[in-house]
Amino acid sequence: MTQDEALTILKTGANVFLTGEPGSGKTHTINTYVAYLHSCGVEPSITASTGIAATHIGGMTIHSWSGLGVLNQLTPYDLDTISSNRKVMERVGNAKVLIIDEISMLSAQLLVFIDAVCREVRKGMPHAEDPFGGLQTILVGDFFQLPPVVSNLECRTSSFGHSRGGGNPDSDDVPTPDFNSGILPSPPFQGGDRRGGSHSNFAFISPAWRKAAPLVCYLSEQHRQDDPAFLEFLGAVRRGKVEERHRALLRTRYAKSAHESITKLYSHNADVDHINTAELSKLSGQPKVFVMTGSGPDPLVLALKRGCLSPEVLSLKIGARVMFTKNDVAGRFVNGTIGTITEFAKETGTPVVKTDFGRTLLAEPLEWNIQDGGRILARISQVPLRLAWAITVHKSQGMSLDAAHMDLSDAFEYGQGYVALSRIRTLKGLSLAGLNARALEVHPLIREQDTHFRAASSAAREKFRALLPAELSVMHGNFIRAIGGKLGAGRAVRQKKEKTDTLSLTKNLALKGLSLEAIAAERSMTIGTVIRHLEQLAASGAVNPARDLSHLMPADLDRFAEIEKAFKALLSHNPKAELVDSSGRIKLSPVRDRLDDSFSFDELRLARLFVGTKNNRR
Repeated sequence: MTQDEALTILKTGANVFLTGEPGSGKTHTINTYVAYLHSCGVEPSITASTGIAATHIGGMTIHSWSGLGVLNQLTPYDLDTISSNRKVMERVGNAKVLIIDEISMLSAQLLVFIDAVCREVRKGMPHAEDPFGGLQTILVGDFFQLPPVVSNLECRTSSFGHSRGGGNPDSDDVPTPDFNSGILPSPPFQGGDRRGGSHSNFAFISPAWRKAAPLVCYLSEQHRQDDPAFLEFLGAVRRGKVEERHRALLRTRYAKSAHESITKLYSHNADVDHINTAELSKLSGQPKVFVMTGSGPDPLVLALKRGCLSPEVLSLKIGARVMFTKNDVAGRFVNGTIGTITEFAKETGTPVVKTDFGRTLLAEPLEWNIQDGGRILARISQVPLRLAWAITVHKSQGMSLDAAHMDLSDAFEYGQGYVALSRIRTLKGLSLAGLNARALEVHPLIREQDTHFRAASSAAREKFRALLPAELSVMHGNFIRAIGGKLGAGRAVRQKKEKTDTLSLTKNLALKGLSLEAIAAERSMTIGTVIRHLEQLAASGAVNPARDLSHLMPADLDRFAEIEKAFKALLSHNPKAELVDSSGRIKLSPVRDRLDDSFSFDELRLARLFVGTKNNRR
């Protein structure tokens, strides 16, 4: 499913599970939907399962939003206390849309708790007895990534606070408080250990998930990796089909050590702290120290500090390897951009970073905050950097790295190795010191469930493809009006102007003859984003691919010929009207179905620019 198809479904107000491989654009899709809601005067509740993920998306943890905090059982007294809390009542009671990011790290038990709180707080409101109190609930994440961290209590029992049995596995009832026993009854699933024992605790097993019945939007395009062989390998890990040829591919990247400028990924914090401290001490001079500042209620400030990738006390020296920890609104850097401290500004003492792409940037302090309905509840400020000789796999989740040296010989969780390996854009950027068997394993239950997710996504896509544009427009309008919004063009006009400006920048660089890699580096974008810009420019007539972009033609003419053949075969057997997307371009999924898995969507998208144009051979 494409991002546009997922957005079409999201706008109907349906509950949605938005998933896809790392780099498929889940965050971008959610950000686009949030911008759409804002343009309609609707403020969504943006949350995440962890503090780190929450700071990435500018929201709060779902634990804070729901008032659950660190509770691992829910008694009637707890529920009454939470639902009587004024802030929780306002937050949950006024909510229209609930977004929960990194759903893979949220336990099934907690999803039941969140559902119970929403229904209790919203009692008396329309649809309050529906799952999550009638809120449109959007669950975002990839279950192949890091699993829930399950408490000892959850491991020992499956009944949220006592040792009753596991319930009726065939029941469709979402648990509600039993005021005789004083405990939320056991849901029809069992907890499991965090290493993937015989019983697991994934959110999709929860009865709250089942009752919410989210439509699955499985994003299929790839915007991070652009290395066909590496993409095929990552796909094999997801399918549990790692073969000798894949291991042989990894062996080509084995290296006992790596150049000091390459970021190192490790499974444990102790390794990371040791390397960063040791490397910083090797540099001459006294460190310059930057201390985080904060304002707001202490518990919220503490939550922000724990979730922020920049440390509370940041010590830097000239020559230190650093990583940006936040996306820059101006697009100069993103979370994961690597560089080296070259100096400190004379007047302000602010670090100056030369990125590995060659850009020199002033790393001025930025703000992280917790918002509620557009109102800032708490904020922290810090230089958006951290030492980057090494980072943990856990903290790398959500990042895109050009290169990394990793030791996965101590990988101890399903998905841990996959998370680390999928941070890298190309195989060339991988340096591998060690690997154990667990590093290439994903949870068998997730592999099985993934098949169902893909099938459900295909069914949803076909269902919505069958609807007329007018029907979809009515559905979109009805939902916005139902949640108190209004379809308008206020923010849309500004976004259109911003979009036009960013396209012009890409156009100017392309017309100068720069390569895709150079344009991406100059714009601090992925190559996939650059290609999408070029497609939009071509569609508007701002550039002529055959004339203006011939220097960007795919270098491998044999592969281009295969792609061109697939496009022509598709068009010869199907009416063109059935194959084009909303922008009038041929859809890529049916083309890729005619090719093998080594062809990436970015490769197909680039080729699509030149298919059918005259003189497309160089």
